[in-house]
Amino acid sequence: MASDVEMTDETKKIDEALYSRQLYVLGHEAMKLIQDTRVLVCGMRAMGVEIAKNLILAGPKAVTVYDNSPTHLHDLGCNYFLSEGQLGAKRCETVVGQLAELNSYVQVQSYVGELTEEVLNKFRVVVLCDATFGEQLRLGDICHANGIKFLSLSSFGLFGNLFCDFGADFVVVDKNGEQPNTCLIQHISREKEGIVTCNEETRHDLETGDFVTFSEIVGMEGLNHSAAREITVITPYSFSIGDTSEFKEYTGKGVVTEVKTPVTLQFKSLRESLKDPEFLISDFAKFDRPSQLLKGFQALDIFLTEKGELPRAYNKEDAALLLEMAKKFYSGEEGAEEMNKELLTKLSYVCRGELMPIVSFLGGIAAQEVVKSCTGKFMPLKQFLFFDALECLPSEDKLPFDQTDYPEDRYYRQRLVFGREFQQKISNQGNFVVGAGALGCEFLKNFAMMGLGCGQNGRIVVTDMDVIERSNLNRQFLFRPWDMGKCKSTVAADAARRMNPELSIESRLDRVGPDTEHIYDDKFFSLLSSVTNALDNIDARNYMDRRCVYYHLPLLESGTLGTKGNVQVVLPFLTESYSSSSDPPEKEIAICTLKHFPNAIQHTVQWARDLFEGFFCKPGKMFKQLQGEADYIERVTKMPGNEPAVMLSELKLMLQKNPVSFPDCVTWARLQFEDLFCSQIKQLLFNFPPDSENNGVLFWSGSKRCPNPAQYDAANDTHADFVESASRLYAETFGISTAGVTREQILSLASATGVPVFKPREGVKIATTDQEAQEMGTGPVDLDPTQSVADGLKALKVPQNLSISPLEFEKDDDSNHHMDFVTATSNLRAANYQIEQADKHKSKGIAGKIIPAIATTTAAVVGLVCIELYKLIRDQGCAKEQINHENYKNAFINLALPFFAFSEPILAEKKKYNETEFTLWDRFDIDGRRAGGEMLLGELIGLFKEKYKLNITMLSQGVALIFAFFTEAKKKKERMEMSVSKAVESVTKKPLPEHVGSLVLEICCDDPEGNDVEVPYIKYDLK
Repeated sequence: MASDVEMTDETKKIDEALYSRQLYVLGHEAMKLIQDTRVLVCGMRAMGVEIAKNLILAGPKAVTVYDNSPTHLHDLGCNYFLSEGQLGAKRCETVVGQLAELNSYVQVQSYVGELTEEVLNKFRVVVLCDATFGEQLRLGDICHANGIKFLSLSSFGLFGNLFCDFGADFVVVDKNGEQPNTCLIQHISREKEGIVTCNEETRHDLETGDFVTFSEIVGMEGLNHSAAREITVITPYSFSIGDTSEFKEYTGKGVVTEVKTPVTLQFKSLRESLKDPEFLISDFAKFDRPSQLLKGFQALDIFLTEKGELPRAYNKEDAALLLEMAKKFYSGEEGAEEMNKELLTKLSYVCRGELMPIVSFLGGIAAQEVVKSCTGKFMPLKQFLFFDALECLPSEDKLPFDQTDYPEDRYYRQRLVFGREFQQKISNQGNFVVGAGALGCEFLKNFAMMGLGCGQNGRIVVTDMDVIERSNLNRQFLFRPWDMGKCKSTVAADAARRMNPELSIESRLDRVGPDTEHIYDDKFFSLLSSVTNALDNIDARNYMDRRCVYYHLPLLESGTLGTKGNVQVVLPFLTESYSSSSDPPEKEIAICTLKHFPNAIQHTVQWARDLFEGFFCKPGKMFKQLQGEADYIERVTKMPGNEPAVMLSELKLMLQKNPVSFPDCVTWARLQFEDLFCSQIKQLLFNFPPDSENNGVLFWSGSKRCPNPAQYDAANDTHADFVESASRLYAETFGISTAGVTREQILSLASATGVPVFKPREGVKIATTDQEAQEMGTGPVDLDPTQSVADGLKALKVPQNLSISPLEFEKDDDSNHHMDFVTATSNLRAANYQIEQADKHKSKGIAGKIIPAIATTTAAVVGLVCIELYKLIRDQGCAKEQINHENYKNAFINLALPFFAFSEPILAEKKKYNETEFTLWDRFDIDGRRAGGEMLLGELIGLFKEKYKLNITMLSQGVALIFAFFTEAKKKKERMEMSVSKAVESVTKKPLPEHVGSLVLEICCDDPEGNDVEVPYIKYDLK
């Protein structure tokens, strides 16, 4: 059982700075269980090293590695912690030192003795890599009998498998890792099959069979905090919960919350599973392959036992012998499974190979299964997983039968799969890796092992402008603690070069974007074979996608979110690009919800973040603009709506009442507490009393929670946290020192502050909908008060020594009080509205919009991307008609479920003008160069009319409109007689940058019948 793991001391410290992104995936309780787990990893070829690396980053108590075999030259091709100077030494001893560097919290050691039952019983989990079936069965039997979680893996070239046995009665406490769904209740019917209707603004996102509990219900109080009820979904906004007739009538309010229910699973031993296997399908297009490959892997084991070696690469005699040995696993009875001879033949051809991408993919999955085995977090893999990437191979007539006599070197096992010529193509690739974070580190590891860019004409360029922080060390495995503060791309490139000294790699610190196109120019892209995105933001992804479309380069795109990951391969002239589709925009929180009617912790955290900006960032920026821009006040006065009056009033008040000492800052903080959490709430209740109605319906119902004002209490930690953090941040904004000031002193000053008695104001308008808020914010402005404030600001004498500095929000520095303020402010707001409060860790995730991340998903996703890279290299130089896009795979994975979905890339949409078809990859290539000059704009327009039968009605470059049919005749004539580049410069009033060799011109056109038609853009060459 998962629960049989010895719990850690409740006070045991988790290094949140290191594990922060992983904690958002697993949670603190699972992390404690991991930290009490000892794991044995047997077999230190590539697979064992990959799993050990991923596990150590996850942070178990101890990882012991075992492998007494000596290292060989070909091990350098996948064992990235091995160097040439260690050849001949025991595998486990060559890697233990570098594995230990990955995480100082983990005890990493090697073991060289016998694997006896006594030894195995010292570990909670045993992972066995690349072992014979005999050894798998021996260790599997011991582990199953002793309640030890057991995993076994093998990789044979383009094939691999994973087996999991977590024993009898294994308890899964959380099947998917998603946050429990919660929503507000609109109504509950009182009947034999009671129906719950949720607030119409939000889908409940529940599924039939889920369990829920209730709270805060009025009328039908008997449901509050009662036993969890199983539901049946009726609509996205309603579900039934069984008999509610015994309760009182529902009268209002209520919250429904999903309950995570434990699931108990039964696992069979490997010996039992071989008789009655249970498969997880990794690719539904290959539904029949797992059972075939299980038989094929057993046949390989027989071959190895009898011959002392695996079948030779692309040897037809050995393949025939393997098929003969496999016959014993097929009954031959009518209706029984027939042998897939083609599949097993290819297994024989490539089984001696070892490929880093396959290892990376399976190693990521396996390490995540180890985490599941010791935490009960997420659904385990039951029980066999088989995977193959045969699409990487060329057609049968192009298989490398004549390239099997290879000298042994670091690429030996990769050449056994793909051949000598293919390896030469790999080595001469040019690849641009955009980003050196978690994905970037994994890409560089894989590329170094594959030999990408290691040839005379090959190179890798990696760019990233970020520096290394502590939270990076948990998943960006090329970095070490002593690298913190250094540039990611530089350190990552150096680490990759140590893995493979033959690697030709250049590191850069430049952001990709329009402002660096003089660096990443035409010449730069002309030397590339492909681009690999390792980015974490949509804007940069879209930009690189546009660059790849423009330069007709393949793009490898991927991303991760916790245990989820996706892969997209973009093929020039064949598939759609990354930008062809997009996720729906993130739903924004309504303004009136933020200001007055929050109902979830996300609302209060965002409100707190907005306050941080308003208190500690915006004033400093406004002051700097006032000091540095002579016309700042006039410029603000001309802004639309009520904004000028608000901004100038805030600025005037700040300058009139700026603090001169730290006690002034404490006074300000205490008065802010009173205003934000007491007076404003009282005013809201004055406008809308608790029992008020709107059209016969209680105003405080549905998504509106009736608030309660707070009463300051210095003994309340949240109250004290707000006053202390607000005081210190306010002082920092005004350059007032807080050195030596204690919390006790701050609270003493706060308690002595005189607080005015609240008196509700008549006539105060409070918007209850976003439309009302918008109307109030954009209504007619009384210019006299705005002008009056402006005049007052001009007349105000600002002290010469006054300094107001903007504080930029930084979530990851625990000493700067930023998150202290946001957490306290959010929780005080939550307390006002009876919303469940959040600790600092959860608040940081919401406020900082932190993307959950874990090393296992990253490794698996990058493995899949690099498999697609093999295919790109195979098809390099082929015409698009010769490329079968069905061989490529886009992917979506979720290691928590676990779930794998592969699909062929979507073909680019075809469009048409006149009788010509085109896609997003097509364009008009126009050479504007002329002897002694350049094409005129009028010539360009005439060329389109004559050659393409298109009448250009508008032409633009960027945001500049160069030509339009409605342009005034004189100006149009002048433009038509200019060269295209001069016309662009005339409109933009800027000279073209020196590095620009061509222009992208967007055009609108009519066909000969005068119909508006969509056409590609123009690439207009200047140089």
